[in-house]
Amino acid sequence: MSRTAVLTDAQWERIEPLMPSSDGSRGRPFQDHRLIVEGIIYRFRVGIPWRDLPETFGPWQTVWKRHRRFSGDGTWDKIHSRILSKADAAGMIDWEVSMDSTVNRAHQHATNLARHTGGLSNYMNLLVEPPDHGIGRSRGGLTTKIHHLCDGKMRPLVMLLGPGQGGDSPMFPHLLDSLSVPRLGPGRARSRPDRALADKAYSSKANRELLRRRGIQAVIPERSDQEANRKRRGSKGGRPVGLDKEAYKRRNVVERSFNIFKQWRGLATRYDKLALTYRGGVVLRAITIWLKELGDMP
Repeated sequence: MSRTAVLTDAQWERIEPLMPSSDGSRGRPFQDHRLIVEGIIYRFRVGIPWRDLPETFGPWQTVWKRHRRFSGDGTWDKIHSRILSKADAAGMIDWEVSMDSTVNRAHQHATNLARHTGGLSNYMNLLVEPPDHGIGRSRGGLTTKIHHLCDGKMRPLVMLLGPGQGGDSPMFPHLLDSLSVPRLGPGRARSRPDRALADKAYSSKANRELLRRRGIQAVIPERSDQEANRKRRGSKGGRPVGLDKEAYKRRNVVERSFNIFKQWRGLATRYDKLALTYRGGVVLRAITIWLKELGDMP
């Protein structure tokens, strides 16, 4: 395999039937899907401008437009969902999930945020470009935050985007609501993990109540201020928060999952102006991770 190619023949055969056959509006058939997808992967893997793509992938405009289309019409998410269904049918998904976020610096070529922007959103519709483009302004500069939920073996299940200064706790219900793995056969999609592991940033009554209502074990430590407030209220403060310390030791899988994502330089630093195309690269990385896990499995 050359340095400009990532997908094996077996991996491409798995996702090729899931690629759209035409652009839909004019009915023009897409050509060279594999070459284009390899070009998209190459760009995010090495972190270069789209204009600097090697000529072996064809016109860079075609590669970018195809990625923009697939990010906006849900193609990447559909492929990821289908691969998760295949993995779940084979019993490969570890349903002890962990969640966290990572802050990535936005390169100056990606910073199209107005200096005075109000109403920054901490959650974006996956297929609609948010007004703030998923970029926030803070003391550390302009940053984007990837909110991530992975299984117990570091494999990505849900990836959402928000501005860098956005809080983690408000994203907790969105991450859980976005977790849905369809069945290959009849039956409802699985959306309830066995337990959810998260750090103190996700410790809130609302999040714990959500997990309790859905029958999911919470493995989230209590913040010191919450503990002090509970003790100060005495019997009215409620029971102490239970924590499975042995299970909590496994929460580091989400940090290790981020390390795998950031092996692609175009994800470790955000170069994309659009949140849609940047998140599309994140989902594409998740697809390649799962393709490697599935291997030659039929």
